[in-house]
Parts: sequence; C-alpha cells; structure tokens
Amino acid sequence: QVQLEESGGGLVQPGGSLRLACVASGSIVSINDVSWYRQVPGKQRELVAGIGSGDRTNYADSVKGRFTISRDVAKNTVYLQMTSLKPEDTAVYYCNAHVVVITNGLPRQFSYWGQGTQVTVSS
Repeated sequence: QVQLEESGGGLVQPGGSLRLACVASGSIVSINDVSWYRQVPGKQRELVAGIGSGDRTNYADSVKGRFTISRDVAKNTVYLQMTSLKPEDTAVYYCNAHVVVITNGLPRQFSYWGQGTQVTVSS
C-alpha cells in the first residue's frame, strides 16, 4: 500500500508564505504525475498545481507567479511553495499522486490522495 502525507499548513497573514510537503511512502516502484488540489467547504476541489514527467509543471491561473511546485525524487516528496498568500487561498490542500506499484507481479499505476492540510490566510 501507498500513503501520502501532507504537512506544512497553518495560519499565515496575507502576503506571507508557506511551504507544503507531500511525502509518499510504501511499496513504490515509481511516482509519475503529482498534483496539489485545494477545497473550501461547499465548493468543488480545484487543481492548484501539478508536476509531471521531465518536471513539466502546470498551475491554476489564480496562483501563477505566486506558487511553485517542485519535487525531490530521492525523498519521494513534492513541495508547494506558496508566496504572496491571499485570504482567498484559504482552503484544505490535498496531494494527489499517480504511483506505480507491483500488483499480482505486474507494475500498475494507481491514484492516491492524502488526508489534506489546512491553510488559513488571515490577519
């Protein structure tokens, strides 16, 4: 089994910064695309940023220029550096990873989610 654990959330003032981390553990062959999503109560979960093969990245328009996604392959960790935070960035942030594991002797890719970490931007 594979577990994803997010960390780094908290309370920050507008204009501040936070760095979220998503650590994958378990019987992992490889990790392909990893994305950060966020969700506020009553709204759909939205894609914030993603990183794929060759470290190709994509961002929601609302965070471009403020957030940076990166990864440390050796540590099975993906980071989301968030700067110039705004109150509208307040949400629970979730990590999603497409991970290759061995199932019945064959490599297969599955999608996994973490439990989320709360980010609150408020003065």
